[in-house]
Amino acid sequence: MMTALVSMVPVLELRGAIPIGVAAGLEFWEALIAAIIGNLIPIPFIILFIRKIFEWLRKKSEGLNRLVERLERKADTKRGLIEKYEFLGLVIIVAIPLPGTGAWTGALVAAMMDMRIKRALPAIAIGVCIAGLIVAYVAFGAKFLFF
Repeated sequence: MMTALVSMVPVLELRGAIPIGVAAGLEFWEALIAAIIGNLIPIPFIILFIRKIFEWLRKKSEGLNRLVERLERKADTKRGLIEKYEFLGLVIIVAIPLPGTGAWTGALVAAMMDMRIKRALPAIAIGVCIAGLIVAYVAFGAKFLFF
């Protein structure tokens, strides 16, 4: 449960959740599966509601408005890759487990581009699975493949 919850947190996502889950005693595959599931839970809500949330935040204060503008600029920097490669571009943005990428960023970009959830969610899910495998391999080496 803790691994899934950590993977729901922006920035940490599954990059932080998998090592935390293994450190807490989970097997590699258990941590990987929990992190993937947890990372995907908020994604449909982000895609569907982030624009309305941003609209509401803009009205609350100038500080929140600046935060929203910063997040929109971040999403805009990733837009070109998706416009060029479409589905595959979104997979790539999510799959690269580096700061500034991940499921939250992919969902934000998809929402800002008005992508339909039927198109965005599968790309993000594939990217999350790839990122999870990369994180598990980098963090724990080839032994995670063999338990």
